[in-house]
Amino acid sequence: MPTHSLSILTMMRRPRTTTAKVVEIRDSDSDLSFSQTISSDEDIDDWRPTEPKPKAPSRVAKAPAAAGEKKAAAKRTAKPKEPKAPKLPKTPKVPKVPKPRAPRKPAAARKTQTPNVLKDSGAPVLAGAKRKHIDDKDAENIGAKQPDRPDGEKAEESGPSIRMKEERVSFIVSDGHQADRWAGEGSSLAGLTAKKEEVEEEDFTFDEPCQKKQKTSGACLGRPTALASSEANTLRNELNMNWDLIELLSTLTCVERWVCVNIIGLVREENTVPFMVRYRKDMINHMDADAVRDVQLIYEELCALAKKTQSVVQTLTKDGVLTAELEQNLRSCRSADELDHVYSPYKKGSKLTKARRAKALGLEEAASALMDSPHTLDLKAWVKPGTEGLSSVEEVVTGVEHILADMIAKDPETLTYVKTLCENSFVTIQSSVSKSALKEKEQEKSVEGHKKPGAQQNKNKDIDKFHLYVDFTCNIQRIQPHQTLAINRGENLKILTVKVNIPDRLKNDFTCWCINNRWRPKTLAKEELRAIIKNAVEDSYKRLILPFLTRSYRTKLTSAAEKESIAMFVQNLRQRLLVSPVRGCVIMGVDPGFRHGCKLAVLSPTSQILHTDVVYLHNAGQQRQSEKLCHLMTKYSCAKVVIGNGTACRETESVFADLISRRRFHPLDVSYCITSEAGASIYSVSPEAIKEMPDMDPNHRSAVSIGRRVQDPLAELVKIDPKHIGIGTYQHDVSTGVLKASLNSVVQECVSFVGVDINICSEMLMRHVAGLNAGRARNIAEWREQNGPFNNREQLKLVKGMGPKTYQQCAGFIRINPQTLHSAEPSPPPVPEKPAAKKGKGKTGVPTSFNPLDQTCIHPESYHVAQRFLSLVGGSADQIGSPGLQRCVASKVRTSSVEELAKTLDTTPETLKLTIDGLTQPPGFDIRQNFGQADFKRGIVSMSDLRVGAVLTGRVDNTALFGAFVDIGVGRAGLIHKSNITLDKLPLSQRRRSLALGPGERVEVRVLNLDPQRGRIGLDLIRILQ
Repeated sequence: MPTHSLSILTMMRRPRTTTAKVVEIRDSDSDLSFSQTISSDEDIDDWRPTEPKPKAPSRVAKAPAAAGEKKAAAKRTAKPKEPKAPKLPKTPKVPKVPKPRAPRKPAAARKTQTPNVLKDSGAPVLAGAKRKHIDDKDAENIGAKQPDRPDGEKAEESGPSIRMKEERVSFIVSDGHQADRWAGEGSSLAGLTAKKEEVEEEDFTFDEPCQKKQKTSGACLGRPTALASSEANTLRNELNMNWDLIELLSTLTCVERWVCVNIIGLVREENTVPFMVRYRKDMINHMDADAVRDVQLIYEELCALAKKTQSVVQTLTKDGVLTAELEQNLRSCRSADELDHVYSPYKKGSKLTKARRAKALGLEEAASALMDSPHTLDLKAWVKPGTEGLSSVEEVVTGVEHILADMIAKDPETLTYVKTLCENSFVTIQSSVSKSALKEKEQEKSVEGHKKPGAQQNKNKDIDKFHLYVDFTCNIQRIQPHQTLAINRGENLKILTVKVNIPDRLKNDFTCWCINNRWRPKTLAKEELRAIIKNAVEDSYKRLILPFLTRSYRTKLTSAAEKESIAMFVQNLRQRLLVSPVRGCVIMGVDPGFRHGCKLAVLSPTSQILHTDVVYLHNAGQQRQSEKLCHLMTKYSCAKVVIGNGTACRETESVFADLISRRRFHPLDVSYCITSEAGASIYSVSPEAIKEMPDMDPNHRSAVSIGRRVQDPLAELVKIDPKHIGIGTYQHDVSTGVLKASLNSVVQECVSFVGVDINICSEMLMRHVAGLNAGRARNIAEWREQNGPFNNREQLKLVKGMGPKTYQQCAGFIRINPQTLHSAEPSPPPVPEKPAAKKGKGKTGVPTSFNPLDQTCIHPESYHVAQRFLSLVGGSADQIGSPGLQRCVASKVRTSSVEELAKTLDTTPETLKLTIDGLTQPPGFDIRQNFGQADFKRGIVSMSDLRVGAVLTGRVDNTALFGAFVDIGVGRAGLIHKSNITLDKLPLSQRRRSLALGPGERVEVRVLNLDPQRGRIGLDLIRILQ
């Protein structure tokens, strides 16, 4: 049996899963057009076969839409490129191919069909979900337009070239399961017996992206040698900026251009990150989820920048202050900070700048003459007595200097040069106590005996928290992310003042370069005129460039620190969600407390609530309450106890440890574990908890949640807002929107990669599957209640709101397990009245029989590959996961390589690898089984038992930017500082991470120092326990 693994990779941000209609909005004041998507759950029409009207072979439709919308999109696509017009009559060739994979073309013919992700320059969107089979002649036409984009290559050979983005690998289950994220070829309608073949070809041609990735004999394994210039022009024309989007995106993300093109295409087609990472692996060059999300995030930021730039241009046009030069400067900006620098002098409400006042007096011509032809400039001729600003030569000189200073500060070449100087200089950031904080501290001392010292004491405590930064200086290139966030927080609280120190010599170097190179007059200038230029350069540097550099440094540091903090949150959340569940036993969840007692919840092996109660273990009558507890444990045969780590945790743990040591639970072998109860109280009063447990006390709901966090962490923690789970640091100091989007995306990845049994999973869990949302999850749950369990994945198409795109995104992550299929009689397909009332034609003919492939990770678009492979090895679908089939597959793979088998089956090696994994994994396979479970114990150790040098084992509880907190079972987490997490102590698979440790990992540590008074334990990492 082959080893099974799944790299679930780590940062997009908002996977949009609803069906999208493309609306093109063109601005009358400019050529810039924006595409806007209008979401709708009512995508029943997407299953309607389109009318046989002439259409271009559009590769730009964002998602399947109604026939009228498709036709309009095709017209918009064909409009900018006249050569497309002759293709319109060729659309009727579509019905000639009833099954896309039957009349396969040879590899040489497919080679000419280019990926064409960004083909049409006038289209607001990229390669669409509707694609058509193109004959040899059409393929030649397309190939002629894009000779540099070989069709369907593999990205394997480009592996080492893009390892820059793999710094943060979230985790690796084992080494063999690389293909488990990618099975992207083939017909998606293996089981769809639709009466009209047009519906299949129009709505479910999921296999077309795989033709783009087919390995061909003359191609360079998935790596195009160059991009067609038309593609770059497409995006440049759409964004209407002076930079090339693909080139800039590739530079900012360190990702190759062709990969950026494909990711943009997939994102604009509404593909989710989990779907891309698992089923479109070749197109993204085997990138992990975090790297894909980084590209998606930066792409969206650049699009937002282009949109904001267009808005600024329109505003300045209305105000009548836009010039051709200003517009060029605006459209050359590559960041929001640069755009704000150029635009700020023209904002409404801002006072008129010195340069604009001088320009209003007409001195711009004099400034231009000074640079172009100083020998012709007579400053006295510009003097106008009685006019403010022109009444003397000195005022004229001052106005010219202001105009030149403004020109220098906004010149791209000048800014690039001064940034280069800064990079080669020792620039530092410095923080100190603010004057207001010192003043308040002095006032606090003077009012110690008065009535209201509370607020002042709190302020004093806040100052003490920042004692590391009251006199802090660090090189701008060496400052750590957590230091940046701490300084920012202190500055926001008005406790610290922060400044960036740039060496004075940089000013001299900059001035010399400007005077002698960039801003040197074209002809010989008099001494007094050269003095004007020198003064203008010095004024520009001090008044405009220096503040800009300071803002730029602070913005970059904050942005980088936020990204690292969010990456830490993502890593921690992923490992917290993927803790292995504890199955097959009764569990008692305990929400400890003093005054209000310990709330208990006894849960069955399937997480059903058997009993809830309260025991008062820390008050008078403890003996009687302990007997009550023992009775409950014995009655329900409960041998596992989960205690929340909140108030009274240690005291409750002591009670259980004492009862275990005295064998009070005999004959049960009872053990307990401590788990985080972060977010349990918030969840207990949430609408979801009230709906799930309507007649239960909120305190008991907390106990239920604590127990279920160990039984099935993923299913329980998805009910809680990720920011309340208690992971990471500085969550209140980072962008709320970006943090929420990243964490939600990670939840979606974990749920999708683990997979959900559609017949037993909760609605809350279902809404986190890639492609689904709250509305669609609710519709699926309602369909399940009305019609019984789903017999196969195809029946999902009967659910209201489940269009082709949604089905494509979610189908591979949904399981139909035969063990959970009930004996309830499923209703016939036409039963769902709501979809049928609107349109029933496209949803007839859906099979009702169970398909064994529906219990695997194989996508429906690759079922034909799985069936052909089973025939090749002499197996059947009923043998999935059996030892016999595993032996047959292993024997076949030994005799013929995966690459050779893939050629035989007319698919890609990645698809075949994922197919093999899906066929050989045992029934009920769970990727989480390779991760550690909660640690159960029977005794207790206190901090007083620790000694320096003692070697202990523990489990990472949380990680921060400065180290990892480890639970060693003494009630206080110890800290392994990041300086003690060195490469030689880490397994090879974890040496590429930023910190390498994450929640849930078992480690062996040595006690370095103890501070009982402050409750701090310093640890050194010895090794990670595998």
